[in-house]
Amino acid sequence: MSYYQYEGAIIRETHDGLSRITLSDNHLMQREIFCIGEINTDMAISLISQLRYLATEDADHPIVMYIDSPGGSVDAGLAVIDAMHSVKCPVYTVNVATAASMAALVFMSGEHGHRLSFAHATVMCHDPLIPGGVGGSALSIYDTSQRLMKKRETLAGIISECTGKSLEEVYSITAKDTFFDAVEAIEWGICDGIITDL
Repeated sequence: MSYYQYEGAIIRETHDGLSRITLSDNHLMQREIFCIGEINTDMAISLISQLRYLATEDADHPIVMYIDSPGGSVDAGLAVIDAMHSVKCPVYTVNVATAASMAALVFMSGEHGHRLSFAHATVMCHDPLIPGGVGGSALSIYDTSQRLMKKRETLAGIISECTGKSLEEVYSITAKDTFFDAVEAIEWGICDGIITDL
């Protein structure tokens, strides 16, 4: 069997002749999925659907999720993390460039021992932000603040569980934008290793 890459597609030569499949379909066949760009509802639904499909197809072999994302919706990101933990097969994560904000939590929520990074990839952690800025009455601002603090506690708990760090240590890095290179991410328990050979 031979493979030829051509304009975003692969032409596969078999004993039945030539067949054309897209690169994304080929990645899915290889149990590889991609969290690329802003994490929003559409991305979450797509990732959850792919996770469920691959887990149904084969519950024993791992799924690899490649990540390059600035973050995005906390709720959408939490849905992806819940799905990663709900499927029976392990989900490996690979940070290919940037795993920031909510994407950092998705990355570190991968199967321990299999959260890998490219050598020059970056992780950034911070507290959740108020979407769309602050506005409204004093009571509505107070209510928004209370919900934000609950999200902060939830996210800090996930980071603590994924890294083995105390909540105090987590809050010390999420109080501002904290960046980790690949080596620093390993030292902090966010990442398990650097990819040197694909």
